[in-house]
Amino acid sequence: MSSALEPSPAYLPALIDKTSMDLYNGVLAALMALPASFSFPHPISGVRATDLFNLNSLIGAAIEDQVVEALNRSRSVWDPDHNWDECVFERRSQSFPDVRLVRRALAGEEVVLGIELKGWYTLSKERVPSFRYQVAPNACAPMDVLCVVPWYLDNAVSGEAKVLTPWIVQARYAAEWRDYWWTELRTSKDDEIRKGIDYPTNVKPYPSKSEMAHAVPRNDSGGNFGRLPRCRPLMDAFIQETLAEEVLGIALADWVSFIALHTDGADAEIITRELARKLAERQGATSDLKAERALALLKELVDVLGL
Repeated sequence: MSSALEPSPAYLPALIDKTSMDLYNGVLAALMALPASFSFPHPISGVRATDLFNLNSLIGAAIEDQVVEALNRSRSVWDPDHNWDECVFERRSQSFPDVRLVRRALAGEEVVLGIELKGWYTLSKERVPSFRYQVAPNACAPMDVLCVVPWYLDNAVSGEAKVLTPWIVQARYAAEWRDYWWTELRTSKDDEIRKGIDYPTNVKPYPSKSEMAHAVPRNDSGGNFGRLPRCRPLMDAFIQETLAEEVLGIALADWVSFIALHTDGADAEIITRELARKLAERQGATSDLKAERALALLKELVDVLGL
């Protein structure tokens, strides 16, 4: 039986003033509007279908830079009353959080809020975001959020990068849930001492690059601490809804299955039979026509790509 209390999201209105609360809600609205405001006009082409899984490492950072630019372009959403005219979003990839809304003055720089921004290439073989979130809860300020931005290419295997509705959660809550899952919910043979987590001393929000801000598990031989998709059910609904989105009429989950089969080196006939089986399972007996249409499109893609 769990001995620790299950974490719950912080109650922001008790911690910040109304002007700051309006800013916080406006930033969340701007992040949720990313599918409409995002622009990355640099078509991707010439990548082998079997190498698509590597795109997140190749252009993921560029996608995150574009998200920061989109936030600054949408100032009218998060600051309609011009209370924060002197503030701007900046990306600092080596710090936590890696996107900060900063105000500069003669007295120095003030960080107003932070966004830990993670890109998720939705055709990745893992089928889930692959980042590790290891920051200590006390390193998170009340208005800091963790934002995972799913993206894809509009022609599935080529074209312009497009983003889908992001997943946004308070940064401290995500850190607390991760730790609760690790120590209380995770199935493990470790004794209670080895399941523990050590935290840096005197950690505070917006640490510098040189300051230790990560929580450290006492035993993590598999390197799984901080993999939030495993801290169920934290991201379950978001992942399921994202992979159900369609590109060229085919669900993202089916695109992943399709490309994974080719990556595994099966011949075309085996691939076709496996696709038919997976589509039948996914679409159900009442959707035969839709499954047949999707399978026909995938077969055409096999011919086009020469796989």
